[in-house]
Amino acid sequence: MNFRAKIIPWDKLSEWCAAQRAAGKPLVATNGCFDVLHSGHVAYLEAARNLGGALLVGVTSDAGVHQLKGPSRPVNDENDRATLLAALASVDGVCVFPDTTAMRFLSVARPDIYVKGGDYTIDTINQDERRLVESQGGRVVIVPGVQGKSTTAILEKISRL
Repeated sequence: MNFRAKIIPWDKLSEWCAAQRAAGKPLVATNGCFDVLHSGHVAYLEAARNLGGALLVGVTSDAGVHQLKGPSRPVNDENDRATLLAALASVDGVCVFPDTTAMRFLSVARPDIYVKGGDYTIDTINQDERRLVESQGGRVVIVPGVQGKSTTAILEKISRL
């Protein structure tokens, strides 16, 4: 498959998710900035994919990352971030969403499983997102992170060069 075909336009997300369900694939979704892709992300996404039949990654838009992380972010624009994620074998679909939270993304995707990384607990994730997923019949799973691997650590290391 051409990895570019795995990038799903926002207006096609519902259709893509319906096709996964029609194919009998339990849908796993996660989301984040994925500003500087690193091995921790790769391990996390592989673990998420192993929980179901298809992995959908929601990518926070450039405007959203700027609001969440500050004026110097994102380092990589949303198209580059989506492209790198789409090139990973564990990722079945990538969609850039226009908000700072994943509420609209999750309401459209309606995942069977919503995965968040080990820097969260079930009590510290966005509780509105949690309630939405659970009200749609899905469940939330926390996947442990890889110790010492983070975008923040990479950017701090670069700043010391």
